[in-house]
Amino acid sequence: MAAAAGAINSGLRSFLLNTTQRPFTPSFLRKLSLPTYPFLPKNSLSNRPFCSISPLTTEPDSFRNPNSKTRPNVLHILEERGLLESVTSDSLRAVCSDPNLSPLKVYCGFDPTAESLHLGNLLGIIVLSWFLRSGHNAVALIGGATGRVGDPSGKSLERPELDLVILEKNISGIAGIVEKILGCTQDVCENASKVRILNNYDWWKDVKFLDFLRNVGRYARVGTMMSKESVKKRLENAEQGMSYAEFTYQLLQGYDFVHLYENEGVNVQIGGSDQWGNITAGTDLIRRLIGKSSENGAVVGNVPVVFGLTFPLLLKSDGTKFGKSEDGAIWLSPSLLSPYKFYQYFFSVSDDDVVRFLKILTFLSIEEIVELEKDMGKPGYVPNTAQRRLAEEVTRFVHGQEGLEEALKATDALKPGNSGTKLDWKTIEGIAADVPSCSMNYDQVLNIPILDLYVSSGLLESKSAARRMLKQGGLYLNNAKVDSESKKIEADDIVDDKVILLSAGKKNKMVVRIS
Repeated sequence: MAAAAGAINSGLRSFLLNTTQRPFTPSFLRKLSLPTYPFLPKNSLSNRPFCSISPLTTEPDSFRNPNSKTRPNVLHILEERGLLESVTSDSLRAVCSDPNLSPLKVYCGFDPTAESLHLGNLLGIIVLSWFLRSGHNAVALIGGATGRVGDPSGKSLERPELDLVILEKNISGIAGIVEKILGCTQDVCENASKVRILNNYDWWKDVKFLDFLRNVGRYARVGTMMSKESVKKRLENAEQGMSYAEFTYQLLQGYDFVHLYENEGVNVQIGGSDQWGNITAGTDLIRRLIGKSSENGAVVGNVPVVFGLTFPLLLKSDGTKFGKSEDGAIWLSPSLLSPYKFYQYFFSVSDDDVVRFLKILTFLSIEEIVELEKDMGKPGYVPNTAQRRLAEEVTRFVHGQEGLEEALKATDALKPGNSGTKLDWKTIEGIAADVPSCSMNYDQVLNIPILDLYVSSGLLESKSAARRMLKQGGLYLNNAKVDSESKKIEADDIVDDKVILLSAGKKNKMVVRIS
């Protein structure tokens, strides 16, 4: 892989000296469907000594792509959609679209601080997916090692230390989410099989402290490390300060880039705007380490061509962070946040934000998004049409078509009188977190008069109130209107022998769990 990395960079250097940037044509953008990926291929890491770097001597022609064809300019796409904040070198614009160069290999890191990724992490997956859709390769790196230290970026306090059992659970959970979401088929991504999910603990676990200081620490400049925004902000607080472990985090992440460059051929690192310091620590470390002799520091090869790219943090139009709800983070795992609640979060986005989020969070073409924006200003526009499209696209990307259908069924379940949607236990449980619920024994419920059930469940205060609501046509049993006061609960009314959904008017509901 060192030879491959050398070939790539030699070709890139030759290209950057002899080519010009090409104009961007957005006509390739179209609606894209999503698929699945092979998970966690076996890792064959280098057995060479830690940080033993080979000189770069391969000829430029070996980097040329014999099967070249037109490749979309992914940086133009990201910029057009509001997904590009900074890039370490503008030459990446030309490199990423030249069909005569082999595809780039791009990585994004995810520290396992929880058992699920959240909405803020989704941007990294979306940017990786855009690189895939543009014919490049992707690596998702889970920080099994760096997660034991904790990234200080954007944090006013040191992260609490994670128990190793919890850490392993988090690693497994995040790997599963990335594997599920970051998938493409050949008709969507040219390099559909070129996604790798790695764990940096695999190469950090055998590193000795003295070796780290000798091979990496000697090239780290303290002044540069102190100038990072994440460090300066923490040092402004004299009481809290920053631990040595946190201070060295940027070197750990920086060496991850070195390792991935040398062993996996990775040449681009992406991250949120708060990761700029860590990313540039990696590009700087690669340039200092690669091509230098460990004996005397003399240059024995060319400086490698690597890039860093950041995307903006996800903010609402009022400047507040997008991705938090009253109940906490918007998790990507269905076990922590149901597809229904995930869908509803995007459905409730304001008109001021919806168009921007369609560009950032979906793969709809710019032309289609522009049409949706025009429709919003036309007479007869159905409110929340754009929000519905946003919710559908993001939910499908994260939870798949099955998750979207589950969310739509649960949404319909909250519409009294919508008897066209057949309710099942899973659908009703999907909304249970958002409506009151109670538990009753099977014998308590079977053959009970319907009005008595409304009172005993606590949905209505009295039978007279239930009777009035019935006369107004506002009582529903599993979304079917109740027409008669003499109605009694039958076995068929208990959905999957587990639950009953009662409604009184449009908004008052009760999930009755049967035990």
